[in-house]
Amino acid sequence: MLRFGLRSKFILLSCFLFLLPWLGYEYVWEMEKFLRQGQEKTLVGTTRALATALHERPALFDEQTNFLDQVVKGRDLYAYNLKNPIQLDGKLSDWQSYQPLFWHYDKRYLQKTQRNHQASDLSFDHMVGKFDNYLYAVFKVTDDHLVYRAKNSLSITNNDHLKIGLKSPGGDFNTYIIAPRQDGWVNAFNANTKTPFTKIQGYFMRTESGHNVELRFPINMLGNKLGFAVVDIDTKKAPFDSKTMSTSNLNNPSDLGSVLVPSPEINRILKGMGHSGSRIWVVDNHHRVLAQSGTIQNADGVWADGLKNQPPKNAWQRFEQTYLHPLYYKILTRPENEFLDTLHDVASMQGTHLAKALKGQPASSWRLTPDSKAVILSAAYPVWIDDKVIGAVIAEETTNGVRTLRNKSLEKLFNVILAVMLIGTVTLFFFASRISSRIRRLRDTAEQAIDAQGRITGSINYSDSNDEIGDLSRSFANIVGRLGGYTNYLENMSSRLSHELRTPVAVVRSSLENLQSLPQNELSQKYLERASEGVERLGKIITTMSEATRLEQSIQSNESEPFDLQKVINGCMQGYQLTYPEQLFELDVCQNPLPMQGAPEFIAQLLDKLINNALEFSEANTAISVGLKQSENKAILTVSNTGPVLPEGLTEHIFDSMVSVRSQQMQQQPHLGLGLYIVRLVCDYHNGSVTAQNNQRGNGVVFKVTLPLQN
Repeated sequence: MLRFGLRSKFILLSCFLFLLPWLGYEYVWEMEKFLRQGQEKTLVGTTRALATALHERPALFDEQTNFLDQVVKGRDLYAYNLKNPIQLDGKLSDWQSYQPLFWHYDKRYLQKTQRNHQASDLSFDHMVGKFDNYLYAVFKVTDDHLVYRAKNSLSITNNDHLKIGLKSPGGDFNTYIIAPRQDGWVNAFNANTKTPFTKIQGYFMRTESGHNVELRFPINMLGNKLGFAVVDIDTKKAPFDSKTMSTSNLNNPSDLGSVLVPSPEINRILKGMGHSGSRIWVVDNHHRVLAQSGTIQNADGVWADGLKNQPPKNAWQRFEQTYLHPLYYKILTRPENEFLDTLHDVASMQGTHLAKALKGQPASSWRLTPDSKAVILSAAYPVWIDDKVIGAVIAEETTNGVRTLRNKSLEKLFNVILAVMLIGTVTLFFFASRISSRIRRLRDTAEQAIDAQGRITGSINYSDSNDEIGDLSRSFANIVGRLGGYTNYLENMSSRLSHELRTPVAVVRSSLENLQSLPQNELSQKYLERASEGVERLGKIITTMSEATRLEQSIQSNESEPFDLQKVINGCMQGYQLTYPEQLFELDVCQNPLPMQGAPEFIAQLLDKLINNALEFSEANTAISVGLKQSENKAILTVSNTGPVLPEGLTEHIFDSMVSVRSQQMQQQPHLGLGLYIVRLVCDYHNGSVTAQNNQRGNGVVFKVTLPLQN
């Protein structure tokens, strides 16, 4: 059966969690691309539907102006839609937002060319606009010498004046003159009859550089031709010395410039499209706007319907809005409703989509706003009359709706990913915790099964799990079991050998003794002595092995008793001084009692092994130092000698069984390396410890035994 190991599980889970956010993010971005394509198709469909309503309806379009070969800015005027009515006060404050649309008239527009003409002599800025049923006109005139109409003069042309020429809807050509006597409210005069014409009203105000004129008259008196002329009279004595600067030639009706006023009929048709979520334009074939509906700030299409931010209704929505959304929108970008869009000069709209539409091909294009906060989609569709393109319908939308939909999708996706990641993380955490817990238990069991000296003290309970950790635990259990059997064999080998060797050694010894009692020649006697020495060495080896075995057995069966460690050490040292009179001992034993719980005979045996070890390694004529002191609730016993130092790496192993650092020259007597092993056994029995290290001078070894005292 196929098994997935722990490594494979971790790799699969990690890859899965890593791929989730990336795949989700890529999916939403692909979805946004398709939504943009859908928005583009939908917007083209909107323009097509509206263009269909305008096909073959010539009454909606001004045939004369639309079939002109060319529309010339400055000559052919456009009445811009005004947001508010203009207050006629000559201050031009209401025209402030329309300043970019003003057209500047200079010496190019003089009726008679004058090479030495300066802008300060005569020039003006001008535009016309429409609000409700009125047409408004503004003139910001630069004139270095202003001449008012005299109070008693009947003439209206012997002074600075403004001339208006227009065709009525019926085709009649009329001329009107504005000739102010002073600053303030003014009315027009009929140029032919010299009678006042009150339908044309305005305000005249002198300025530092010239004068301002604001006019208003009903749209219903205007046809499709309109022109203005500013006449500058420099002196009253020579009225013939005048300059005329005009938008077009007012003297010849056929030379009069055209004027385009946004069509109210088309505006009514567009009004029904005002809630479509798009900004819509209808333009003629000269790129001039006939009607407009909607604003680009609200033109996000139908894509964001129902996706507006709602106040949170429950705890999760509040948590999401307070904590998650600020995190998400470090990656995402919120659509901006407040962005800058260049004010179209609707007297001459441009764009590749419009150019294609006026050639009869539907088209669309994308553009970025000047402040780079929004992307605007524009679509155009041609309007046909008698197989000729008479204009086009343009619809514009921002991608804010699509971006909002994308953000909402990503918010939900991020919520799902966050939940999956959280669940995955918790699952992996518990999975890893379980694995680490099993590994720690296996480690602890393995450490408890083998003590610091490498002896097997327990067994490992293996796991039945069908994975790598289960296999490892079963392998460890098998290894520890086999090592336990081998260690037990080694531990019992000394007692078995000593038991098995005693009888043959006794037989050999008795046989040698019997042979020595018989007369022998010199050579035979020599061999008998060598054999006797060998038997004695073998006997000592057996005795040493038996001693370690007996001590281990005694420790297992011995019952501890209270005793004074200080008395035991003092008594032993007195015996050593008598036993080794030629050896110098330096004693530093404290005089206060050191109560302990244990076996005093074991302590004596421990000290005996340390002293014997020091005697064997001490250099001639050097002292063996023995110290005993109390440190808090512990007794510190030290035995040091001057002689060979411990080899590097053996300080932790010299207390193991069968370990010796003696050289061949020093091993004239049999030695199995069990002396320091017995020291360690005694320390373990008393819950103490023993260490060995070279002294600070590097010419000897110090053994330090730490034993706990009885409280």
